[in-house]
Amino acid sequence: MEKKAKIIATLGPSIYSENKLKKIINLGVDAFRINFSHNTKGIGGIISKIRKIEKFKKKHIAIIADIQGIKLRIGRLNKKNIKIKLNQKYIFDNKNNVGDNNRVKFPFPKILKKIKKGFKILLDDGKYVFVVVGTKKNQIITKCKSQNCLLNSNKSVHIPKIDIPFNKLTDKDRKDIKEAIRLGCNWVALSYLQNEKIILETRKILRKDMGIIAKIENKLALRNINKIIKASDSIMIARGDLAIEIGHSEVPKVQLSLIKKCSQFSKSVIVATQMLESMIENNSATRAEINDIATAIFQGADAVMLSAEAAIGKFPAQAVSTMSKTILSTEKYKKEHIEDFKNSIISNTDPVKSILLSVKDIAYNPNVKAIIVFSNSGKSAKLVSAMRPAAKIVTISPNINISRQVSLLWGVKSINSRDANGWKDMMSISKEIVKKLKFIKKNNFVVITAGLPFGNAGMTNMIRLYKVGS
Repeated sequence: MEKKAKIIATLGPSIYSENKLKKIINLGVDAFRINFSHNTKGIGGIISKIRKIEKFKKKHIAIIADIQGIKLRIGRLNKKNIKIKLNQKYIFDNKNNVGDNNRVKFPFPKILKKIKKGFKILLDDGKYVFVVVGTKKNQIITKCKSQNCLLNSNKSVHIPKIDIPFNKLTDKDRKDIKEAIRLGCNWVALSYLQNEKIILETRKILRKDMGIIAKIENKLALRNINKIIKASDSIMIARGDLAIEIGHSEVPKVQLSLIKKCSQFSKSVIVATQMLESMIENNSATRAEINDIATAIFQGADAVMLSAEAAIGKFPAQAVSTMSKTILSTEKYKKEHIEDFKNSIISNTDPVKSILLSVKDIAYNPNVKAIIVFSNSGKSAKLVSAMRPAAKIVTISPNINISRQVSLLWGVKSINSRDANGWKDMMSISKEIVKKLKFIKKNNFVVITAGLPFGNAGMTNMIRLYKVGS
C-alpha cells in the first residue's frame, strides 16, 4: 500500500549528502522545502542531486521555495546567549549600537511608537516574554517575565496587540522569488501575509507552471481567509507563529476549520511545525507527536512537513520513517471506514467541478483502479485530488514542472508525457501508461478525464470509462 498524503522535508546540513537524500526519498519524502530565511548558498548543487535521484527513481519531486516575508526581529547583540534575569529591566530602542544585556535595537521606529505600557513583547518565537513598564521617546522599557532567558541576535519579535499592515513583497522577497525561478522551484510559499495582495503581486512575477502556497500565521490572515484561499493554490498551516498570535489552545480548532475550508474550495493544505520536534535530538517520537500526525491525516491534510527534524536533526531518516508509517496506518483505517471521511466539495456554478465530482462517484466502484487525468496546467489534477477519490490518481502532463508541482498533492502519481493531439492519441497514451502500472490488471476499469480541445488548460469536460484489455 502506497501512502496518499505527502511528506515535505526541509533542506539542511543533516540531509545534504546524496546518500541521505536518496534514503529519505526511499522512505517517503515527496517534496523538499528551501528556507530562504537562512543562507541558501550552494542550494543549486543540492537541487541537482535531488533531480538526479528523481530521474533514477522515476518519481517526480516538488521543490518549495519558502520566502521570508516581513518578520519583526531585534538587532544584533555583542555575544551569544545573553542571559536576562527574571524581572530584570530591558530596553528596546532604535539606536544603531550593538545590543548587550541592558538593551537591544528594535529596527521598526513606526511600530516602536505604537507600543504602550502593559503590552507584551514576545521574543524568539514566543519563547521569552517581556512586559512593557514604561515608554520614552524612541525607547521601550520592559521587565523580563521568563526564567532562563537567553537572547541571541536577530531573534523574532511578536507583539500580540499590534496589527501592522504588510501588503507588499520586500526587496529581499522579490530577489528570492527570482532566485527560486532560476533554481527551477515548483512552488513558492509566502510568509506572514495578511490578505491576498501579496499573492496577486507574486502571481505576476512567477512562471505559470509554479504554484503559490499561502502560509497562515496571524490573525489578519484568518480574518481574510476566504480571499487568501481563492487567490492561492495551496495553504500551509504554520502552527508555530500562529500559536503565538492566537494562543496554543486555539490552534487545533483553527487547523480543523482551515482543512475543512480548503476541502470545500478544492485547495490543498499542508500542516507544518513541530510535528516530530523531539526527534531533533531523539531517535523515537513521543505518542503525542504520532497522534498529531495522525490527526492531520484524519482531518484531510494533503501533506505534513518536517522542519528542523530534517534540516538539522540527528535522526532525519527515522523521522521520515515514523511519519510514513503513521500516515500509512491512518490511511488504512480511513479506507476501511471510507463513508466517514468523504469530502464535501462546493461546486456552485463551476461546471468543471461538477464533471469531476461525477468522476469521484464512479471511482468509488471497487473495479475502478485508477483515474487518469490529462492536466496541462495542473488545475484538473488539483481538483481531482481535492475530491479524495477511492481510486488512485495518475496525472499526465507534457510540462515536467507541472508534473513536479502536482506530485505534492494528495494521492497523485504524476507522469510526464507528450501532449495528446486528439481523441485517439489520448487513448493511445493512456493505454501505454496503464501497461506500466502494476496495480492495474486485465478487465479492471480506468476513468480517463481530459479537456477537449486538447491543450486548452483548465477546461476539463470529458470522461471516459475504459476497460483494460478491451
